[in-house]
Amino acid sequence: MAVAIALSERGRGLSTPNPNVGCLIVKDGRVVGRGWTQKGGRPHAEAQALDEAMDRARGATAYVTLEPCFHLSPRGPRCADLMVRAGVRRVVIALRDPDPRTDGQGAAWLRKRGIAVEMGLMAEEAAAAMCGFVLRQTLGRPAVTLKLGLSLDGRIALSDGSSRWITGPDARAHAHLERARHDAILVGGGTLRADAPRLDVRLAGLEDRSPRRLLLSHGDAPEGWERIATPEDIAALAHVDHLLVEGGARTAAAFLRADLVDRLLLYRAPIVIGKGLAGIGDIGLTDLAEAHGRWRLSDERRLGHDRLEVYGRSRKA
Repeated sequence: MAVAIALSERGRGLSTPNPNVGCLIVKDGRVVGRGWTQKGGRPHAEAQALDEAMDRARGATAYVTLEPCFHLSPRGPRCADLMVRAGVRRVVIALRDPDPRTDGQGAAWLRKRGIAVEMGLMAEEAAAAMCGFVLRQTLGRPAVTLKLGLSLDGRIALSDGSSRWITGPDARAHAHLERARHDAILVGGGTLRADAPRLDVRLAGLEDRSPRRLLLSHGDAPEGWERIATPEDIAALAHVDHLLVEGGARTAAAFLRADLVDRLLLYRAPIVIGKGLAGIGDIGLTDLAEAHGRWRLSDERRLGHDRLEVYGRSRKA
């Protein structure tokens, strides 16, 4: 299942509006098929894995990160049907599908046709890999990552606005990889005017994965950009399940104040700026106790001379 979850990450930022699912077909201890949801949502991970396995899928075990879909679609067959037709003997599912069109029906369909079904293996990890789809289904909005490149004292620029470059090339390359994993990327009007950012992916081989460009502003958006007026407007964005917010300080504060940030990417450079521009503006905090317990460290690593810290928002069930 861990391998299936890793495969699902390949479709992140590409598969929307469908979830980025991963699937592995195993027979007699050997992998005979693997798949992940392709660009635009088709083919599904199960269909790709079964196509690779061909007749070796009969009697095999399928590991899939999300319950096989059960609803009818003009774009392709139901994955639950494909599993039955292929003669799969056992299906191990990480996460029950929160989409009401499936939501347990896919697993029930398989069981009625004599296929052994297990559900819940590494469900938390699978949900994290498909967080955009899960949040779209449960909260009606995309998953939001806030990215900040900071000095050790929390500055994003000098007092005159100069910000190139706070972090080094390794950290900037990682940030471009993160762009490739998102459907859309957003900045505020101040960042647009000051930096004229391209917001594209400048990594060899991934240039075609540049996300849609969004502007948080009450004014007009330039050509090639889309505008939203408030952070809450992200709920209405079509085909956006993973949103990357890149700044600036007022925009970061607006999303934090609205409690719409699910993941923090903090790239810290080993420099001290002193008087300069703060990374985040006022988020409306009036009681320090309210700041504690909201964020948990999920990853940290060195990127050249810089350090990356990744935090996830802790929310009550």
